[in-house]
Amino acid sequence: MEPAALERFHSPGKGNGLRSRRSMRPGELLYRDVPFAYVLSKQQLGSVCERCLRRNENLHRCSQCKVAKYCGRTCQKEAWLDHKQECKCLKSIEPNFPPDSVRLAGRIVFKLLRQSVCPSEKLYCFSDLQSNTEQLSEEMKDGLRHLAQTLQLYLKTEIQDESQLPPAIDFFQIFTKDLYEMNPMISQSITSY
Repeated sequence: MEPAALERFHSPGKGNGLRSRRSMRPGELLYRDVPFAYVLSKQQLGSVCERCLRRNENLHRCSQCKVAKYCGRTCQKEAWLDHKQECKCLKSIEPNFPPDSVRLAGRIVFKLLRQSVCPSEKLYCFSDLQSNTEQLSEEMKDGLRHLAQTLQLYLKTEIQDESQLPPAIDFFQIFTKDLYEMNPMISQSITSY
């Protein structure tokens, strides 16, 4: 279904949503697009191509960070725009490895800084996601502040001074957006610290 056949709506107390403007058959695909940002979980690293997400036993690793792995040169070239800055960050924190949620937030920050337009933003863009700060307990806020500090350390190679970032990019707020509820990895990272 094309984005024009869908409409955005806000449901008080529940957040934003999409609904069809026409009748749907059960099982009919509503919408499909590439994600704004994604990362492989730590458990999947090494067994899945970072670009096409296919399982492959003969992956070729990035010669710089030695973390990212690809099916071949085509996948590696296609992934380079998203991996370039991340690669430097991964190298700079060796032998440590950031939580999945921090890597995802890093990719979001880099994409926002590049002002990269993603096809999935036809319906929603990152700034449309609402913050859930007021609904979080102090314990959860402390956990998210810790993740924001971890993100700052992780990105230090590429972003030396957080105050130089546009106001729309706030490390803490990135973790409080709707993606917090949509991505259980973030809550898992808080408890697994």
